[in-house]
Amino acid sequence: MVDVGAKPITERKALAQVRMRLPRAVALALQKTGHRTKKGPVFDTAIIAGVMAAKRTHELLPFCHPLALDDCSIEIAAVRGGLRIRCRVAVHHRTGVEMEALTGATVAALTVYDMCKALSHDIEIISVRLLEKSGGKRTVKRR
Repeated sequence: MVDVGAKPITERKALAQVRMRLPRAVALALQKTGHRTKKGPVFDTAIIAGVMAAKRTHELLPFCHPLALDDCSIEIAAVRGGLRIRCRVAVHHRTGVEMEALTGATVAALTVYDMCKALSHDIEIISVRLLEKSGGKRTVKRR
C-alpha cells in the first residue's frame, strides 16, 4: 500500500459510470415487468450489490486502503440502447474513492447481467469510466 499518513484529511468524492448494451427484447421485458425477472427486482438488487461492493473494495483489490465511506449511491437509468449505471462515493480521508466508485458501478452492472442472463447472453458491459473525482491533488471532471 502507498503510505498516506502525511496527507491531509479532506472530503474526497468520486463518480464512476458503466454503460450497458441490452438487446431490444431484454429492454422490453424489463420495461414490461417493472424491472423484474424470475430472480427478483433487478435494479433494486443491483443497487444493493453495488453499494456492498464499494464498501468492500479493499477486500477485492490488494493495495486499496480500507475506507469507512460517508456516502455511496447507485443510480440506474434506461438510456437509448441500454442502461447507464452511476456510482457516487464520498469519504473524509487521506486517500481517494475512485476505486470504490468504479467497483460499485461495475458490480451493479454485473448484477444486472446475472439477473437478466436467462433472457439473453447478448448483454454487454461496454464501458467503465471515472467521470469525476475531487478532494485530492488532482480534480477530474469528464462527461
